[in-house]
Amino acid sequence: MPSNSKSLLRKFLIWKYKHIPEQNFIYILSILVGFLAGLGTVSLKNLTHYIQLLFELNFFKNYQNSLYFIFPIIGLLLVYIIKQTWLKKHIGHGISSTLHAISKLNGIIPRYNLYASLITAPLTVGFGGSVGLQGPAVSVGAALGSNAARLFHMNTKTRMLLIGCAAAGAMASMFKAPIAAIIFAIEIFSLDIAFTSLVPLLLASVSAVVTSYFFLGTDILLRFELIDKFQINDIPFYIVLGLVTGLTSVYFSKVFFGITNFFKQFESRAKRLLIGGLAIGTMLYFIPPLYGEGYGIMNNLLKGDHLSAIGTTPFNLDLSNIWLVIGLLLGITAFKAIAMTTTFGAGGVGGVFIPTLVMGSALGNAFSKIINNIGFHFNVSESNFTLIGMTGLMAGVLHAPLTAIFLIAEITGGYELFVPLMIVSAISFAITKYFISHSIYTLKLAERGELMTHDKDQNVLMVLDIDKVIETNFIILSPDMKLGDILKKAVAKSSRNHFPVVNEDNEFLGVIRLDDIRHIMFNADLYDKVNASSLMHADTNIIDYNKDSMNDIMDKFKTSGAWNIPVIKNGKYYGYISKSKLLTAYRRQLINFTK
Repeated sequence: MPSNSKSLLRKFLIWKYKHIPEQNFIYILSILVGFLAGLGTVSLKNLTHYIQLLFELNFFKNYQNSLYFIFPIIGLLLVYIIKQTWLKKHIGHGISSTLHAISKLNGIIPRYNLYASLITAPLTVGFGGSVGLQGPAVSVGAALGSNAARLFHMNTKTRMLLIGCAAAGAMASMFKAPIAAIIFAIEIFSLDIAFTSLVPLLLASVSAVVTSYFFLGTDILLRFELIDKFQINDIPFYIVLGLVTGLTSVYFSKVFFGITNFFKQFESRAKRLLIGGLAIGTMLYFIPPLYGEGYGIMNNLLKGDHLSAIGTTPFNLDLSNIWLVIGLLLGITAFKAIAMTTTFGAGGVGGVFIPTLVMGSALGNAFSKIINNIGFHFNVSESNFTLIGMTGLMAGVLHAPLTAIFLIAEITGGYELFVPLMIVSAISFAITKYFISHSIYTLKLAERGELMTHDKDQNVLMVLDIDKVIETNFIILSPDMKLGDILKKAVAKSSRNHFPVVNEDNEFLGVIRLDDIRHIMFNADLYDKVNASSLMHADTNIIDYNKDSMNDIMDKFKTSGAWNIPVIKNGKYYGYISKSKLLTAYRRQLINFTK
């Protein structure tokens, strides 16, 4: 930042400190962050839209099926070139990366995230990559919230709150659903539900929605007007739909992790691009509805126009056969998860949220068509079941049942379907939770002990920096060191009462405590006869710097009763953690969480 700008910022901060109460300034920042998050989301949508408009020209339409194969590969290649030559940084999945920043980086998100997804996501989606824009929108918004907090020197707790405000803003701007956006921020980012955090979320959400209306007018992504009312006789069908969406959510998650692990075995990004690009092109050629985000599928199914939703296929299929239509809709459901994850594996940038809704809409519509055509004269609302299917997939895949309920309720413009929304989302979430403990956003973070939850004690431990509690100023002994040298070079010069013993490769062998040598330390006859290897004893509790979380470390202190435990890093001795220092750091961090 130029010196003039720094000087102005310094003057503003001094003025702000004197004239604006801290809470009021947080409200102002939440409005600003909501506006910027809304602006970022609008920019993402417009850039993607303009790219897609190019491919609707008559020249491209003449070769549409062939280009379904080519365009996604071109988009992925452009993203690859930008990453390799300009950004030279990793662009993670928006929501997962944001959760990691909250839990392990104190909410500090690098500045390049302000523009990285803004450039690469429209290229991925605009050229037909089978992913969504919600994740990148959250990534851009979260980076805005984090860096705004840093610019104005806000504390860690406020920085995390502003990230949540930005996420709510991105969601509200994308769907024009401010209530669902607030619930999304609370449910996904585990924000405390308190008045002090709720008001900023409300302000950010409203600010983002107003921004979206200002730039996009009343146009919304999902256009639906509820016509068919909820029928009590349909409850058994909704229960079955909940079971089906739950099992499909498990399938979605398994496919996501399976394909992700498959691509991880290729270290070369070029190989991932080649394999993934060819796979995506092949899928899109045979199943064109997988192209891009998939809003066309959802909107057409909600209107009851399944022919437009399925579109033109490379085969001359008889779409007057309803069972063939059902089969194609189930195929879209199955392959959307594969196409989406393959896009990620090939290096594309996008989100999971919208593909989840696409799968849910196709599954719900196919389910209703099966009920209406099995020959028992049932007649359920296909549009309602399409909506409820979206709810079930969202609740299961994202582990966000409340977000799913309120998003669909807001989209429909009322709460007529609230009962089936709750039934399906609850069943789907319960089934998915039974088989997969965490969502695709959070599973890897949870396995590493880096997931922020509503458990305040666990969150405090998670954000503790292990490097700040490790003490390295211990005098190290070698195994062949004599007792006399131990007393002269270690005991006499240290205020510590224990000394680590390591070999020439700095591998930890054991420890000598002052109590171990107190009974012989004044026996001069033993000074040249007894060495460290005969005096040391193994430490049964060892902390692995690379594997143990702060929660694991606290458990080791509880179970062992030890006051000091050695730390091993990359197989080498690194230092010690003392219980007193760990508890002091814990208490300080707890104050930051509760004040």
